[in-house]
Parts: sequence; C-alpha cells; structure tokens
Amino acid sequence: MNSLIIRRKLAEHIIRRLKFPQRTLCTDAAPKVSSSHSVQSSNDHVGQQSFRNEVHPYDIAIVGGGMVGMALACSLARMPLTKHLKVAIIDSNPALSKGLGIKKEDPPDPRVSTVTPATISLFKDIGAWKYVEQHRHAYFDQMQVWDYTGLGYTKYNARDVHKDTLGCVVENKVLHSSLLSCIQDTDFQKTIYPSRLSSMTLQPRNLSMGVDSTSSGLNERGNLAKLDLSDGNSLYAKLVVGSDGSKSRVRELAGFKTTGWNYSQNAIICTVEHSVENRCAWQRFLPAGPIALLPIGDNFSNIVWTMNPKEATDRKSLAEDDFVKDVNYALDYGFGPHPKSSTLGSGGIFSWFKTDVNLSPDECFRVPPKVVKLASERMVFPLSLMHANDYASKHVVLIGDAAHTVHPLAGQGVNLGFGDAFALSRIISEGIAVGTDIAEVLLLKKYEAERKSANVTMMAILDGFQKAYSVDFGPLNILRAAAFNGAQYIPPLKRSIISYASGDQRFPIFS
Repeated sequence: MNSLIIRRKLAEHIIRRLKFPQRTLCTDAAPKVSSSHSVQSSNDHVGQQSFRNEVHPYDIAIVGGGMVGMALACSLARMPLTKHLKVAIIDSNPALSKGLGIKKEDPPDPRVSTVTPATISLFKDIGAWKYVEQHRHAYFDQMQVWDYTGLGYTKYNARDVHKDTLGCVVENKVLHSSLLSCIQDTDFQKTIYPSRLSSMTLQPRNLSMGVDSTSSGLNERGNLAKLDLSDGNSLYAKLVVGSDGSKSRVRELAGFKTTGWNYSQNAIICTVEHSVENRCAWQRFLPAGPIALLPIGDNFSNIVWTMNPKEATDRKSLAEDDFVKDVNYALDYGFGPHPKSSTLGSGGIFSWFKTDVNLSPDECFRVPPKVVKLASERMVFPLSLMHANDYASKHVVLIGDAAHTVHPLAGQGVNLGFGDAFALSRIISEGIAVGTDIAEVLLLKKYEAERKSANVTMMAILDGFQKAYSVDFGPLNILRAAAFNGAQYIPPLKRSIISYASGDQRFPIFS
C-alpha cells in the first residue's frame, strides 16, 4: 500500500513537471549556471560557492545594497522575529565589503538627502543614527518657500508643530556608511555578493535540502526562487527584494509593469560654500522649475536646481564664477521682486489673509545667504515620475526607487524608500509571528496596499506642484500666491502641511 502511494505521488509530480515548466527570466547574455552549485551562507561579507549536491538557501535575497536595501537589512537584523533569518545582499558596489572610509575633512558630496523627523526616529530605532551624527550633517528648523513673482511666500518653523527640527540634510554616502556600520554591529546571518543579477527563476525544480532551515519554512521543496549572478554564482531564496533602483533588474525580470512619464526637466545638483553658516532650507519657484538651497553644515549648502535640459547642459559647462553668479541671481532679485512681509493687511489683494497677530522676525521674508564659491562638481540628472503597477507577487517584492520615483522638489524620494523598507520588515515580522510563509503573496500584498497608498498620495501632490509651477500665466500666478499666503497665515493649514511633510506617521515595528 505504501509503495502504491509513493508511486502515485511520483507520477503526479512528473505530470506537474511536464505541465508546468520552470519560469526562467533572463537575457541572452545571462551565464549558464549549473543547478548543482550551492551557496554557503555565513557571516562573512563575500559569498562563496561550492560544488555539492545540496542547496543552502537564503530566507531573503536583497538585490541592491544601497541606502534603502541596507535599511531593510538593518531593520531585519534588529527585530526579534527576523534577526535569525539568513539574508543575501547582492550588489557590485565594493563599498559594501570594503567600507566607504569617510573622513571629516573630505569635501562634501553633491548627492544628499533631506531626512524627515519620522525617518530619523526609525534610524534611531535600528541604531544607525548615532553613526550619522559622527559625520557632517545639518539639522534645520526653518524653511522659506517663495515664488518668483514676488506675490507670496511661506515660512515653516518646527515650533509650529512643537518639534525641534523639520529635518536633517545628510550626504548619501554618510547615510549608506552609517547603515553599513549599524549592520556590522549585529550577528545577523548575511552574505554579501559583489556581483549583479543576471537571471531569475521563480519556479525552480524541487531541490534536496541538506541543511536545517529557519522558521520561515525553507524546508518546503520547490518553494524557492533561483538567482543567477553575473560572476557565475547562483543562489536560492524564499523571497527576493528588488531595491536596485529606478532601472530595477528585479522589476524587469519579474515582469512588473510601470506607469510614468518624463518631466522634460533636468536637475543640476552641486555643493556651494557661504561665508557664514546656513541654518535654513530655502526653495524658490522659478519659471523653469524650483531651486533649493539646503544646509549641510560647515558653511556648505547643497543646490538642487530644476530647469530645462538645454539650460542644464549650458550651466553645467559654465565657468565656476559665472555659475555662482547665476545661483545668486536665482535666489535673490532675479526673475522678479522679493515678496514683502508688510504687503498683507495694507489693502493689497491678499489683505483678507491678515490676522490680528503681528509678524515675528522669524515669519518675515528673508534673503538666503550669498554663495561665494562652488565646492563640488556639478551633476545633471533627468527628472521623471515612475510607479510600478504592482509592488509584489509570490517570491518577489519591490522597495524604494525600484517601485517609484518622484520629482525632487520636496526631497521626499528617499524617505518614501525608507518607509517601504521599514514597513516591509514589520510585515515580514508579523507574518512570521502567525506562521505565514514570508513569500506568501497575501502577506506581500498587505505591504503593497499599505505603501502604495502612501506613495501614490505623495506622488500626486508632488506632480501637482510640478505642473502648477511650470506655467507662467497671470491668473494662475495669483492663485499660486494665494496658496502661499494661505499656508503662511492660516495656522491649521500650515501645521497640517508641516506634519505631513515631516512624515509623522510612525511604523510601530520596535515594540
């Protein structure tokens, strides 16, 4: 009887194999890797491969070890129910295994992020923020936003929402290095593969498991994704996380479709130096796009200047002195007059916004500190909006720029990505707590539903701002000025804007 059952099960298995072939996703250039190769998991940084007939699988393979991918790894390493998972991190960046070696005397990098208070709290929870504070960074508690027409401006202050800060500007390399230092402080079972993903098989054949598996159910046969790497290695994982940027290879191989468009705008980013320390964030909307001046400490600021592609190309090749003159022109009287703090209430067209409260010096319009010289190279990036129609399917999930990209005018892109990483780690932990397979599509769709709602809302707001400030038209200029002044002189509206931009929604992952 037992023999009959075994033969019947074997026949059913063969039929399934014939009826449902493997789904292999690759390109013509992908290397052919024998499925008999096995990957040995350890705490070492560099993955190694041996030729045995057994497979040592990972719970999670994170493809892309940038800021968002490393934030996910750090979060998993710090939570009680996920810190025992075996994780592979696939990224060709040598910094992951060798370190960045940042020195305080190094000139600031032009690639920075404006980190919200909510993100700062999450970094503190995983133990990474203390490393950020060892390097150059700049908290700011005020922000001034104004229009080139001179009709309106808004001042945001952290004290309006009973906070100490509105955010902190940090170089991307500092954030990345801090996350790397954070994960080195743990005994997390991780292996870093200094390579690239070439192909991915989402339904590999049944494999003989030669090791004990974790609580996530790796002992279930045929329930793994197979990843082939450009260096000839291959590995297996229960869940593949695509955190490999806007041109995500994981998204492409998994067949996730996207929606989006180009803005016909480029952004010039660079670091500039002042003669005094800048303690405020500034943003002015110009006819071709906004220019932002963000403090990064030590008398340095970061410039993010949006304009049409030809202007960006021309300004990138300008002599440094001429470029500095253009920056000061854009931040001062260029393109139009300064808004006047006393206009409201003096019979002007916006006098109906005036309250009985006198303006404090902090609420009056101020001119940004002058730029004295360029302190880094100028970099140009094309701007676009992209959103993946799906964030998750069985075995695969997307986070960060692999799932969405936004216009940089509010500095929210990386914060959305960090939100994805921390939400995914929490949901994986919740799934393990109730015995759910971490690659179960219903669990991953829970993450998708939560993050897609937050991300699409922010993307719609930023896209609306971009379109509203891309048209120079008299009646629309007046409406824009009314919006600025409404935000300035209607306290509940101002508080709501600050709270939303600060990311006050917290993810309770560390209870």
